[in-house]
Amino acid sequence: MAIPFKKQKLGELLKQSKLITEEEILQVLADKKEGQKLGDALLEQGYISEKQLIDVLEEQLGIDSVSLYLYPLKEQVLDLVSKDFAREHILIPIDQEENKLTVAMHDPIDYFAIDDLELATGFQIKPVIATRDDILQAINKYYDQNDSIYQQQSNVEEDAPAVRIMDEILQTGVTLKASDIHIDPNEQQVNIRYRVDGILRTEKKLQKSLQSAVTARTKILANLNITESRLPQDGRVRIMIDNRPIDLRVSTLPTVFGEKIVIRILDLMNAFKHLSELDFSERNKQKYEMVLKQPSGLILLTGPTGSGKTTTLYASINELNHDDVNIITVEDPVEYQIDGVNQVQVNNAIGLTFANGLRSILRQDPNIIMVGEIRDKETAEIAIRSALTGHLVFSTLHTNSAIAAIPRLFDMEIEPYLVVSSLTAIMAQRLVKVICPDCKSERPVTKMEQELFQKHDIEIETISEGAGCNSCRGTGYKGRIAIHELLVINNKIRYFMMNRYSMTEIRDYARQHGMLFLLDDGLHKVKKGKTTMEEVLRVVAED
Repeated sequence: MAIPFKKQKLGELLKQSKLITEEEILQVLADKKEGQKLGDALLEQGYISEKQLIDVLEEQLGIDSVSLYLYPLKEQVLDLVSKDFAREHILIPIDQEENKLTVAMHDPIDYFAIDDLELATGFQIKPVIATRDDILQAINKYYDQNDSIYQQQSNVEEDAPAVRIMDEILQTGVTLKASDIHIDPNEQQVNIRYRVDGILRTEKKLQKSLQSAVTARTKILANLNITESRLPQDGRVRIMIDNRPIDLRVSTLPTVFGEKIVIRILDLMNAFKHLSELDFSERNKQKYEMVLKQPSGLILLTGPTGSGKTTTLYASINELNHDDVNIITVEDPVEYQIDGVNQVQVNNAIGLTFANGLRSILRQDPNIIMVGEIRDKETAEIAIRSALTGHLVFSTLHTNSAIAAIPRLFDMEIEPYLVVSSLTAIMAQRLVKVICPDCKSERPVTKMEQELFQKHDIEIETISEGAGCNSCRGTGYKGRIAIHELLVINNKIRYFMMNRYSMTEIRDYARQHGMLFLLDDGLHKVKKGKTTMEEVLRVVAED
């Protein structure tokens, strides 16, 4: 059967478009994983963006691109292509007219897949282009909905659909790069929601009749008690999805409509970041690296839940993780396991609290200690005394700013001289969404925005924002970065603390001596075109 366009190789198309050279193609081919396609390798190694790839294929081959999350897909055409084939080749049938089947493809020049489809279906294949994530999300969404046999199966096979549904739910979570999956029971149905880039959204709904089977399947996965539905439970499990190790933290909570389940997804391949990947401004990076070189002292990270504190803690520990140091952590829970680091899991039920765990750690000859969180006076006191006796101690506090951590420690009724002597640095951070690189555009700065930037001594003429495209599902954002403020405690600040100067006076002194506050760092990242004013002002109050 005839292919509707001349067969061409991707490398040739990209060279014709002057996006990449022959030498770069040869380099990518040498570095790519075994069995990986050239296009995927180019995207992974950062030579081209997905939008550039789609634009080239559209222009050179005359193939249309589609947004599947907006496309009115004809669900009856799904029966023509098996889900396994669709996932393997990253494609999905979306329309059929007379003898022509329209198929959205990540790689529309995968001629072998097109030939196989034509042989299997008997239709002429009309390829259109869609992004990889768009297709995978559509496969998870539509094939799952289309599998209505789930709901008519006999009781003998009741477990089978629950297993498959849970596999779909987890697969979708990983594809969406979600941090959490919420399984929310209502009176009539069960909503499946995903937290992507910090925002919760509903992706699918299950029939109420499937609730108990899905809940039981989740509990079995996480090794929880399936007979106990009146008390909250927590568990964890490691599974493989798309040949990647994924840790899942599972939490159940009894509600009036049944147990609500939240699954935290910890992608182990993207778990550990180096300090250079933490979005520090150059000034903050240099200051923080100096802080890490201190032999002892207390380093605190502050911010609300979900502000990336754990990622920064692990990156810091990773930086210091060498054969000649003994690093011990006490965490609740242990999120990621690090080779060469001794990690202790808090278990309040048997009396292994942060304070008790920390006491035991001190008898294990540590150089570096990480305490997941300072929650009470006892833990704070032991952490501070540890810092004073030659240990480098990391921990977190829930405060809105770096400077606010100082009165928080004083409020715990710890002797001021202990706080003053032990504290080395406090870093506050937040996460803001990144402008999607595929639909990024610039506009002139408004008068009000200009005034805010000038107030922070920043000159700016244009601001970037995302228009919304296939790649970001119309949101204008893709991914998140951190903004920081780092207060390094020097002798002058120690004097202020000891003499109970107000936080405003400490803040004024820190600003005069070059400290970048959260808003400053956010505005600098707006100027660099990484995020938007709306995002920065969403997470940080204006001075």
